[in-house]
Amino acid sequence: MLQNTTDSWMNRDDPPPPEFRPTSVISLRAVVAFIRRRVLTIFLVCCAALCVAVLYLIMAVPTFTAKAQLIVDSKATPGDVAAVATIVESQIGIIRSESIASAVIEKLGLAEDPEFAGGQGSSALSVSRLLGWTRPEGEGSAMRYAVESFGQRLTAKRVGPTYLVELTFSSKNPDRAAQILNAVAEKYITHQMDQGGSLQDESWVRDRLNGLSTQASAAQRALEDFSRNKKDVPDSAANMDRLAAAAESTKSAYDNFRHMLRRLEATRQQSSPVFAASLITQALPPLRAASPKPKNVLGIALLGGLLLGLAFAVLQDLMDGNIHFSAWDLLRAQDDRAEWPVSDTVRPDHQSETSTKTRPVRLTGAG
Repeated sequence: MLQNTTDSWMNRDDPPPPEFRPTSVISLRAVVAFIRRRVLTIFLVCCAALCVAVLYLIMAVPTFTAKAQLIVDSKATPGDVAAVATIVESQIGIIRSESIASAVIEKLGLAEDPEFAGGQGSSALSVSRLLGWTRPEGEGSAMRYAVESFGQRLTAKRVGPTYLVELTFSSKNPDRAAQILNAVAEKYITHQMDQGGSLQDESWVRDRLNGLSTQASAAQRALEDFSRNKKDVPDSAANMDRLAAAAESTKSAYDNFRHMLRRLEATRQQSSPVFAASLITQALPPLRAASPKPKNVLGIALLGGLLLGLAFAVLQDLMDGNIHFSAWDLLRAQDDRAEWPVSDTVRPDHQSETSTKTRPVRLTGAG
Protein backbone atom coordinates (compact mmCIF):
# COMPACT_ATOMS: atom_id res chain seq x y z
CA MET A 1 0.00 0.00 0.00
CA LEU A 2 2.91 2.32 0.81
CA GLN A 3 4.40 1.50 -2.55
CA ASN A 4 1.21 2.41 -4.41
CA THR A 5 0.85 5.70 -2.52
CA THR A 6 4.42 6.65 -3.17
CA ASP A 7 4.23 5.72 -6.85
CA SER A 8 1.04 7.73 -7.36
CA TRP A 9 2.58 10.76 -5.59
CA MET A 10 5.76 10.55 -7.63
CA ASN A 11 3.93 10.20 -10.96
CA ARG A 12 4.36 13.57 -12.73
CA ASP A 13 1.50 12.89 -15.14
CA ASP A 14 -1.11 13.05 -12.40
CA PRO A 15 -2.55 16.49 -11.51
CA PRO A 16 -1.02 18.10 -8.41
CA PRO A 17 -2.98 18.53 -5.20
CA PRO A 18 -5.27 21.60 -4.96
CA GLU A 19 -2.84 23.51 -2.77
CA PHE A 20 -0.17 23.19 -5.50
CA ARG A 21 -2.40 24.24 -8.38
CA PRO A 22 -1.78 27.79 -9.75
CA THR A 23 -4.60 30.20 -9.07
CA SER A 24 -5.47 33.55 -10.72
CA VAL A 25 -4.11 36.39 -8.56
CA ILE A 26 -5.85 39.31 -10.34
CA SER A 27 -9.08 38.99 -12.27
CA LEU A 28 -11.14 41.49 -14.21
CA ARG A 29 -13.92 41.23 -11.68
CA ALA A 30 -11.49 42.06 -8.88
CA VAL A 31 -10.18 45.08 -10.77
CA VAL A 32 -13.69 46.41 -11.42
CA ALA A 33 -14.62 45.88 -7.79
CA PHE A 34 -11.45 47.65 -6.70
CA ILE A 35 -12.19 50.66 -8.91
CA ARG A 36 -15.79 50.87 -7.71
CA ARG A 37 -14.65 50.64 -4.13
CA ARG A 38 -11.94 53.33 -4.42
CA VAL A 39 -13.28 55.58 -7.19
CA LEU A 40 -13.80 58.43 -4.74
CA THR A 41 -10.18 58.32 -3.59
CA ILE A 42 -8.86 58.30 -7.15
CA PHE A 43 -11.18 61.15 -8.14
CA LEU A 44 -10.20 63.33 -5.17
CA VAL A 45 -6.47 62.84 -5.79
CA CYS A 46 -6.89 63.72 -9.48
CA CYS A 47 -8.84 66.85 -8.55
CA ALA A 48 -6.13 67.85 -6.09
CA ALA A 49 -3.43 67.42 -8.75
CA LEU A 50 -5.43 69.51 -11.23
CA CYS A 51 -5.93 72.22 -8.61
CA VAL A 52 -2.18 72.36 -8.01
CA ALA A 53 -1.59 72.61 -11.77
CA VAL A 54 -4.12 75.44 -12.15
CA LEU A 55 -2.56 77.26 -9.21
CA TYR A 56 0.86 76.91 -10.83
CA LEU A 57 -0.46 78.30 -14.12
CA ILE A 58 -1.93 81.29 -12.29
CA MET A 59 1.20 82.07 -10.27
CA ALA A 60 3.87 81.25 -12.86
CA VAL A 61 5.34 84.20 -14.76
CA PRO A 62 4.99 83.60 -18.53
CA THR A 63 8.15 83.59 -20.62
CA PHE A 64 8.16 84.82 -24.22
CA THR A 65 10.70 83.61 -26.77
CA ALA A 66 11.62 85.71 -29.80
CA LYS A 67 13.19 84.08 -32.86
CA ALA A 68 15.44 85.32 -35.65
CA GLN A 69 17.48 83.71 -38.41
CA LEU A 70 20.92 84.49 -39.75
CA ILE A 71 22.50 83.12 -42.90
CA VAL A 72 26.22 82.50 -43.12
CA ASP A 73 27.14 82.94 -46.78
CA SER A 74 30.22 80.76 -46.83
CA LYS A 75 32.90 81.16 -49.49
CA ALA A 76 34.29 77.73 -48.78
CA THR A 77 34.10 74.90 -51.29
CA PRO A 78 30.48 73.65 -51.44
CA GLY A 79 31.64 70.04 -51.31
CA ASP A 80 33.69 70.58 -48.17
CA VAL A 81 30.92 69.74 -45.70
CA ALA A 82 33.26 69.47 -42.71
CA ALA A 83 34.72 72.92 -43.35
CA VAL A 84 31.29 74.50 -43.70
CA ALA A 85 30.03 72.81 -40.51
CA THR A 86 33.11 73.98 -38.62
CA ILE A 87 32.62 77.55 -39.84
CA VAL A 88 28.94 77.64 -38.86
CA GLU A 89 29.59 76.13 -35.42
CA SER A 90 32.38 78.65 -34.87
CA GLN A 91 30.00 81.50 -35.65
CA ILE A 92 27.48 80.08 -33.20
CA GLY A 93 30.20 80.20 -30.54
CA ILE A 94 30.91 83.84 -31.41
CA ILE A 95 27.21 84.73 -31.17
CA ARG A 96 27.05 83.22 -27.67
CA SER A 97 30.34 84.78 -26.59
CA GLU A 98 30.63 87.16 -23.67
CA SER A 99 31.93 89.94 -25.92
CA ILE A 100 28.66 90.08 -27.87
CA ALA A 101 26.63 89.77 -24.65
CA SER A 102 28.57 92.54 -22.91
CA ALA A 103 28.19 94.87 -25.89
CA VAL A 104 24.41 94.33 -26.06
CA ILE A 105 24.00 94.65 -22.28
CA GLU A 106 25.95 97.90 -22.28
CA LYS A 107 24.03 99.27 -25.27
CA LEU A 108 20.56 98.51 -23.85
CA GLY A 109 21.41 99.06 -20.19
CA LEU A 110 20.44 95.55 -19.13
CA ALA A 111 22.78 95.56 -16.12
CA GLU A 112 20.24 97.74 -14.29
CA ASP A 113 17.27 95.68 -15.46
CA PRO A 114 15.82 93.66 -12.52
CA GLU A 115 15.13 90.75 -14.86
CA PHE A 116 18.85 90.32 -15.55
CA ALA A 117 20.39 91.67 -12.35
CA GLY A 118 17.66 90.40 -10.00
CA GLY A 119 19.74 87.44 -8.82
CA GLN A 120 21.99 89.69 -6.73
CA GLY A 121 19.45 90.10 -3.94
CA SER A 122 17.87 86.65 -4.00
CA SER A 123 17.71 84.56 -0.84
CA ALA A 124 19.36 81.58 -2.54
CA LEU A 125 22.34 83.73 -3.48
CA SER A 126 22.55 85.13 0.06
CA VAL A 127 22.63 81.63 1.56
CA SER A 128 25.22 80.56 -1.00
CA ARG A 129 27.35 83.56 -0.11
CA LEU A 130 27.11 82.75 3.62
CA LEU A 131 28.22 79.17 2.96
CA GLY A 132 31.16 80.39 0.93
CA TRP A 133 29.92 78.97 -2.37
CA THR A 134 29.73 82.42 -3.99
CA ARG A 135 32.31 85.16 -3.94
CA PRO A 136 31.31 88.51 -2.39
CA GLU A 137 30.04 91.19 -4.71
CA GLY A 138 32.66 93.55 -6.05
CA GLU A 139 33.14 96.06 -8.77
CA GLY A 140 31.54 94.92 -12.00
CA SER A 141 29.48 92.18 -10.35
CA ALA A 142 26.26 93.59 -11.81
CA MET A 143 27.64 93.21 -15.32
CA ARG A 144 28.81 89.67 -14.59
CA TYR A 145 25.40 88.62 -13.25
CA ALA A 146 23.74 90.23 -16.27
CA VAL A 147 26.09 88.41 -18.67
CA GLU A 148 25.38 85.08 -16.95
CA SER A 149 21.61 85.59 -17.10
CA PHE A 150 21.91 86.81 -20.69
CA GLY A 151 23.78 83.66 -21.74
CA GLN A 152 21.14 81.41 -20.18
CA ARG A 153 18.37 83.10 -22.16
CA LEU A 154 20.15 83.21 -25.54
CA THR A 155 20.33 80.14 -27.76
CA ALA A 156 21.84 79.66 -31.21
CA LYS A 157 21.69 76.49 -33.27
CA ARG A 158 22.24 75.43 -36.84
CA VAL A 159 19.13 74.60 -38.88
CA GLY A 160 19.93 71.20 -40.34
CA PRO A 161 22.79 70.91 -42.86
CA THR A 162 22.25 74.48 -44.05
CA TYR A 163 23.90 77.87 -43.65
CA LEU A 164 21.01 79.08 -41.48
CA VAL A 165 21.49 79.84 -37.79
CA GLU A 166 18.38 80.19 -35.62
CA LEU A 167 18.61 82.58 -32.67
CA THR A 168 16.17 82.63 -29.76
CA PHE A 169 15.97 84.82 -26.68
CA SER A 170 13.58 84.41 -23.74
CA SER A 171 12.26 87.24 -21.61
CA LYS A 172 9.24 88.14 -19.53
CA ASN A 173 8.51 91.03 -21.91
CA PRO A 174 7.84 90.04 -25.55
CA ASP A 175 8.91 93.43 -26.92
CA ARG A 176 12.09 93.32 -24.87
CA ALA A 177 12.92 89.83 -26.15
CA ALA A 178 12.63 90.94 -29.79
CA GLN A 179 14.64 94.11 -29.14
CA ILE A 180 17.48 92.23 -27.47
CA LEU A 181 17.62 89.55 -30.16
CA ASN A 182 17.78 92.12 -32.96
CA ALA A 183 20.55 93.91 -31.07
CA VAL A 184 22.48 90.63 -30.80
CA ALA A 185 22.19 90.00 -34.55
CA GLU A 186 23.19 93.58 -35.37
CA LYS A 187 26.19 93.50 -33.05
CA TYR A 188 27.34 90.14 -34.43
CA ILE A 189 27.15 91.30 -38.05
CA THR A 190 28.99 94.54 -37.20
CA HIS A 191 31.63 92.59 -35.33
CA GLN A 192 32.24 90.28 -38.28
CA MET A 193 32.46 93.20 -40.70
CA ASP A 194 34.98 94.93 -38.45
CA GLN A 195 37.13 91.82 -38.53
CA GLY A 196 37.46 92.12 -42.32
CA GLY A 197 39.09 95.56 -42.32
CA SER A 198 39.11 98.99 -40.76
CA LEU A 199 35.69 100.38 -41.56
CA GLN A 200 36.50 103.69 -39.91
CA ASP A 201 39.53 104.24 -42.20
CA GLU A 202 37.51 103.19 -45.24
CA SER A 203 34.70 105.57 -44.33
CA TRP A 204 37.19 108.42 -43.92
CA VAL A 205 38.72 107.63 -47.31
CA ARG A 206 35.29 107.61 -48.96
CA ASP A 207 34.35 110.93 -47.40
CA ARG A 208 37.65 112.43 -48.41
CA LEU A 209 37.27 111.00 -51.91
CA ASN A 210 33.83 112.57 -52.29
CA GLY A 211 35.21 115.93 -51.15
CA LEU A 212 38.11 115.79 -53.60
CA SER A 213 35.75 114.78 -56.39
CA THR A 214 33.62 117.84 -55.66
CA GLN A 215 36.68 120.08 -55.57
CA ALA A 216 38.04 118.65 -58.83
CA SER A 217 34.70 119.12 -60.55
CA ALA A 218 34.47 122.70 -59.30
CA ALA A 219 38.02 123.49 -60.46
CA GLN A 220 37.34 121.95 -63.85
CA ARG A 221 34.15 123.97 -64.27
CA ALA A 222 35.95 127.15 -63.24
CA LEU A 223 38.66 126.46 -65.79
CA GLU A 224 36.10 125.85 -68.53
CA ASP A 225 34.16 129.00 -67.61
CA PHE A 226 37.33 131.05 -67.59
CA SER A 227 38.32 129.63 -70.97
CA ARG A 228 35.03 130.75 -72.48
CA ASN A 229 35.23 134.26 -70.98
CA LYS A 230 39.00 134.87 -71.05
CA LYS A 231 38.67 137.66 -73.65
CA ASP A 232 36.77 139.83 -71.17
CA VAL A 233 39.22 139.27 -68.29
CA PRO A 234 42.55 141.13 -68.16
CA ASP A 235 45.73 139.14 -67.51
CA SER A 236 43.93 136.05 -68.69
CA ALA A 237 47.05 133.96 -69.26
CA ALA A 238 48.15 134.08 -65.62
CA ASN A 239 44.69 133.30 -64.35
CA MET A 240 44.39 130.49 -66.89
CA ASP A 241 47.59 128.89 -65.66
CA ARG A 242 46.52 129.22 -62.02
CA LEU A 243 43.13 127.59 -62.63
CA ALA A 244 44.70 124.83 -64.71
CA ALA A 245 47.20 124.10 -61.95
CA ALA A 246 44.41 123.98 -59.35
CA ALA A 247 42.34 121.65 -61.51
CA GLU A 248 45.33 119.38 -62.09
CA SER A 249 46.18 119.33 -58.39
CA THR A 250 42.68 118.42 -57.28
CA LYS A 251 42.41 115.76 -60.00
CA SER A 252 45.74 114.24 -58.91
CA ALA A 253 44.61 114.16 -55.28
CA TYR A 254 41.35 112.55 -56.33
CA ASP A 255 43.17 109.87 -58.31
CA ASN A 256 45.53 109.14 -55.41
CA PHE A 257 42.71 108.71 -52.94
CA ARG A 258 40.74 106.56 -55.34
CA HIS A 259 43.77 104.33 -55.71
CA MET A 260 44.05 104.16 -51.92
CA LEU A 261 40.40 103.11 -51.67
CA ARG A 262 40.87 100.34 -54.21
CA ARG A 263 43.94 99.09 -52.37
CA LEU A 264 41.99 99.14 -49.10
CA GLU A 265 39.18 97.12 -50.64
CA ALA A 266 41.66 94.59 -52.05
CA THR A 267 43.32 94.25 -48.64
CA ARG A 268 39.95 93.74 -46.99
CA GLN A 269 38.97 91.02 -49.44
CA GLN A 270 42.24 89.19 -48.81
CA SER A 271 41.98 89.41 -45.03
CA SER A 272 38.22 88.90 -44.75
CA PRO A 273 36.87 85.59 -43.43
CA VAL A 274 35.45 82.94 -45.73
CA PHE A 275 31.86 83.93 -44.99
CA ALA A 276 29.52 86.89 -44.77
CA ALA A 277 26.64 86.86 -42.29
CA SER A 278 23.33 88.63 -42.85
CA LEU A 279 20.00 88.78 -41.05
CA ILE A 280 17.23 87.19 -43.12
CA THR A 281 14.44 87.01 -40.50
CA GLN A 282 14.13 89.87 -38.05
CA ALA A 283 12.90 89.11 -34.55
CA LEU A 284 9.31 90.14 -33.84
CA PRO A 285 7.52 90.23 -30.47
CA PRO A 286 6.01 86.75 -29.90
CA LEU A 287 2.23 86.55 -29.67
CA ARG A 288 2.05 83.65 -27.21
CA ALA A 289 4.11 82.64 -24.21
CA ALA A 290 6.60 79.83 -24.67
CA SER A 291 6.17 78.62 -21.10
CA PRO A 292 4.30 77.47 -19.17
CA LYS A 293 2.13 75.57 -21.65
CA PRO A 294 -1.33 74.95 -20.15
CA LYS A 295 -2.04 71.78 -22.15
CA ASN A 296 1.20 70.10 -21.13
CA VAL A 297 0.88 71.14 -17.49
CA LEU A 298 -2.73 69.96 -17.18
CA GLY A 299 -1.99 66.70 -19.02
CA ILE A 300 0.94 65.87 -16.75
CA ALA A 301 -1.11 66.81 -13.68
CA LEU A 302 -3.99 64.56 -14.76
CA LEU A 303 -1.73 61.58 -15.45
CA GLY A 304 0.22 62.09 -12.24
CA GLY A 305 -3.00 62.47 -10.23
CA LEU A 306 -4.38 59.26 -11.71
CA LEU A 307 -1.26 57.26 -10.85
CA LEU A 308 -1.05 58.77 -7.38
CA GLY A 309 -4.74 58.09 -6.80
CA LEU A 310 -4.29 54.44 -7.76
CA ALA A 311 -1.35 54.18 -5.38
CA PHE A 312 -3.40 55.63 -2.51
CA ALA A 313 -6.29 53.32 -3.33
CA VAL A 314 -4.06 50.24 -3.28
CA LEU A 315 -2.57 51.38 0.03
CA GLN A 316 -6.04 51.78 1.53
CA ASP A 317 -7.05 48.30 0.42
CA LEU A 318 -3.89 46.85 1.92
CA MET A 319 -4.56 48.58 5.22
CA ASP A 320 -8.19 47.42 5.20
CA GLY A 321 -7.20 43.85 4.36
CA ASN A 322 -9.10 43.73 1.08
CA ILE A 323 -6.02 42.74 -0.92
CA HIS A 324 -4.15 39.51 -0.25
CA PHE A 325 -0.97 38.43 -1.93
CA SER A 326 -2.25 35.05 -3.15
CA ALA A 327 1.06 34.08 -4.64
CA TRP A 328 2.87 34.63 -1.33
CA ASP A 329 0.19 32.76 0.59
CA LEU A 330 0.48 29.92 -1.91
CA LEU A 331 4.21 29.63 -1.34
CA ARG A 332 3.71 29.59 2.41
CA ALA A 333 1.09 26.87 2.07
CA GLN A 334 3.48 24.80 0.01
CA ASP A 335 6.19 25.16 2.64
CA ASP A 336 3.81 24.18 5.45
CA ARG A 337 2.03 21.25 3.80
CA ALA A 338 4.47 19.67 1.43
CA GLU A 339 6.73 16.88 2.64
CA TRP A 340 9.43 16.67 0.02
CA PRO A 341 10.76 13.09 -0.60
CA VAL A 342 14.34 12.39 0.27
CA SER A 343 16.53 12.05 -2.80
CA ASP A 344 18.24 8.86 -1.65
CA THR A 345 15.00 7.02 -0.82
CA VAL A 346 14.90 3.57 -2.36
CA ARG A 347 11.68 2.44 -3.95
CA PRO A 348 10.18 -0.68 -2.34
CA ASP A 349 9.88 -2.52 -5.60
CA HIS A 350 13.48 -1.69 -6.45
CA GLN A 351 14.52 -2.88 -3.00
CA SER A 352 12.66 -6.19 -3.38
CA GLU A 353 14.13 -6.79 -6.81
CA THR A 354 17.64 -6.14 -5.51
CA SER A 355 17.10 -8.36 -2.52
CA THR A 356 15.87 -11.13 -4.76
CA LYS A 357 18.84 -10.83 -7.06
CA THR A 358 21.43 -10.84 -4.27
CA ARG A 359 19.81 -13.53 -2.07
CA PRO A 360 22.10 -16.63 -1.91
CA VAL A 361 20.72 -20.03 -3.07
CA ARG A 362 21.49 -23.23 -1.17
CA LEU A 363 21.85 -26.38 -3.30
CA THR A 364 21.01 -29.74 -1.66
CA GLY A 365 21.25 -33.17 -3.18
CA ALA A 366 18.60 -35.87 -2.97
CA GLY A 367 19.24 -38.49 -0.49
